[in-house]
Formats: sequence, C-alpha cells, structure tokens
Amino acid sequence: MPDDSKVTISAVAARQTLDSRGYPTVAVRLTLDDGATVDASAPAGASTGEFEAVELRDGDDAYSGRGVRQAVASVTGELAEALTSHPWATLHELDAAMIDVDGTDNLARLGANAVVAVSIAATRAFAHVADTSVHAWLARLTGSSERLPVPHFNVLNGGAHAANPLDFQEFMVAPVGAASEEEAVQTGAEVYHALAARVKQRFGTAGLGDEGGFAPDVANPHEALDLLVAAIEDTGLTAAVDEVAIAIDPAANGFYQGDGRYRVDGRVLDRGQLVDYYERLLDTYPLRSIEDGFAEDDHEGWRLMFDATGRRTQLVGDDLYVTDARRIEEGALSHWSNAVLIKPNQIGTVTGTLDAITVAREHDMRCMVSHRSGETTDDFIADLVVGTGVGQIKSGAPARGERVAKYNRLMEIEAESGGIPYGLAEGSAR
Repeated sequence: MPDDSKVTISAVAARQTLDSRGYPTVAVRLTLDDGATVDASAPAGASTGEFEAVELRDGDDAYSGRGVRQAVASVTGELAEALTSHPWATLHELDAAMIDVDGTDNLARLGANAVVAVSIAATRAFAHVADTSVHAWLARLTGSSERLPVPHFNVLNGGAHAANPLDFQEFMVAPVGAASEEEAVQTGAEVYHALAARVKQRFGTAGLGDEGGFAPDVANPHEALDLLVAAIEDTGLTAAVDEVAIAIDPAANGFYQGDGRYRVDGRVLDRGQLVDYYERLLDTYPLRSIEDGFAEDDHEGWRLMFDATGRRTQLVGDDLYVTDARRIEEGALSHWSNAVLIKPNQIGTVTGTLDAITVAREHDMRCMVSHRSGETTDDFIADLVVGTGVGQIKSGAPARGERVAKYNRLMEIEAESGGIPYGLAEGSAR
C-alpha cells in the first residue's frame, strides 16, 4: 500500500518563460501520481553576488545569450529521470538528490535556475500531499510560528536597477506601525502614489526602475530620502522608525572602487568616511535598515559598520552571504552584520534556504525574505516568509504584476488564515 505522506512524481515538464525584464527564465510543472499538478518559476537577479549559485544561460544569439533552453533541458532530462525514479519521503531528500545529479558546488552544470524552480514546485507538492497550505507546511517543517511580515516597498530605484545617476540601489518604505498586512499594503500604495505626484511635479516624468520604483534624475541619496519623507507626510502618515520607516539597500558592490574606497555622489570615501556618511543618514532620517552598505569582500568595512551602528539599526547582508548557511555562520562569528537577506535562487534549493534561516536564528541574526529584480508572478516567497515567521519581506514597489503578486498573496493568506499576527519578529532591529 502506498505511503500517502510521500510525494510521487509521475511527469516533469519545463519551458522558457519571460521574467519582468523580458529575459527568459525556467518554468516547471510537476505532475503527481494523483493527477495534481504544481508549478514554479525561477527569478533572476541583476545585482548578483560573486558566490551565488550559478544560472545556466545558453550564450547563443537568442535573447542576447540569455536564453535558458539548456536549463529547461536539464529539468526534462537528468532531473526528470531522478525525480520520477521513486517516491520522495522528504524535501531534503529530493533537493539533495538534485544537488547530487548536478555534481558541482554551485549548481553550475544543470543550472541553479533549473534546480530552484523544481525545488519550489516540489515544496508545493509536499504541501499538497499533506493537504495544507505551503506556508503552514513550511511552519510545520521548520518548527516556526507563522507571522505576516512587514513589507518593504522599493519605491525609489537607483544603482543597477535604474538608468539614473543615483549610486544607492533601493529606497524602501516599511509600514512598521500598521495593524495588519492589508493596512501595510494600503500604506505602501498610498506613499507610492504620493511619491509619483511629487516626482512628476518636480521632474516632469516618473520613469520606473527594474522593481517598479521611480527613477528620477537625482544623484544624492539625501535628495532621494527627502523625497521619500515628504511623500510619507503627504499621505498624513508619520515618517518614523515605529510608524512608516525607511530602509535602504546601497548595494555597495556597485560603487566600490577597491582598496576600501567608495564613490558616492561624485565623492570618493574611505571606509571610515562611509561609516560616518551612514551615521549621518541614521541621525537625519527614520532609517530602520541598511542592506549591503559595504562590498561583499570588504569585511573590514562591514566590521567597522557593525561596531559603529549595529546596536542602533538593522545591518543586512545580501551579496555578503548569498543565502549560504556557511557564510552566514562566518559572518555571525566575525560580527559583519546583524541580519541576513534570504533569496532562494541564490542558494538554489528551498532546503538550503531554510538552512540559512536556521543558522541566522541560531546566531540571533534577523532575516528578510526577498524577491529578485528579474521576477515572475510566482508568489512562493510570500508563503516562505509567513511560514518561517521571519517578519520581513521586500518585493519591490506596490505596482507591476510580478511585484504585487507577492503582496496580494500575503493579503490572501491573512484573509484565509485569521489569527496570524502581523509585524516584525521578536528581536528584530529597530
């Protein structure tokens, strides 16, 4: 008699689909033995860390070399053969088998874009077999208390995400003081529209960056932050760390000059001067979080920043850690940051993602689940953030289908699952 708790995959399909930047990514469909189907698609980053799991791109004339037909073939070939070989008792067993088939340290042979899409679909398969939601299944798997997260809306774009001279990549609003997910999304949308009015009035246009935020012709981070504070106040809300807070992702890899030097708004700053610059921002604006304030390999800069500001704000490592549990542990022991960004496609599997969250928690580091700049309408990260209860998510502006899919899913979970609390997880900075 079959074990109803196991996942049996009878067929595997994959295809190219376009992401939000108009480049192909991998879409997967698994058919289970009961006839049910589960789907997933892989996102792609523009601002990527050196140590991320590696996407497989075709490198030919199609899509300027960014096609993923080889990655699709990985799914329908070697991975399909492994996946349909026998029933799967755990997601860990299934993910480990895919890593084994790939045979590299960074999934470069079959492609992280192929493997992560399968892993997400498989997670949905296990939830289906358990007859529960994905977020509830993940909570059970990880022993977490479910929590609806504070969304961090990227409403002003710069850096690698926009064609403007702004060195810092993301300027976000975070409705920390909202009473519910629905109220938080409303706040984000209202600030977004208030900002649109200001940008249009001042610059005559409101062009968008990769993540749906506005990309006005500004170069000075202070000017961008002033616009953001004014937009918050235009809605009648309060710009404050416990009301509508601001978070930034400088993405310092993009303006690192080497030898501990950074170019910001036309000025070259050494490590100490850059820390001073961030401290002035913290003194002037309601900042609750700074992500990738130093380059991924400038560990001395990270330690200086941690010593100077780690007690007063959240310092998030993204390119620094690339959702890798081993790197996160090293960062915790070395005092590089007090928080970690979580992106499943950086590590290539859902179980690798959960391992990263576990290690961060073991070291009292906070986590924020994140989308990528090249996104699809797949809303898996909404279930991931609720199920793991980390209390923070960023998924771009409250606009464009691939961004709002995640926010809409969060509101759907809230409406369907009454009783899940909203807000930052206990111990979250600021």
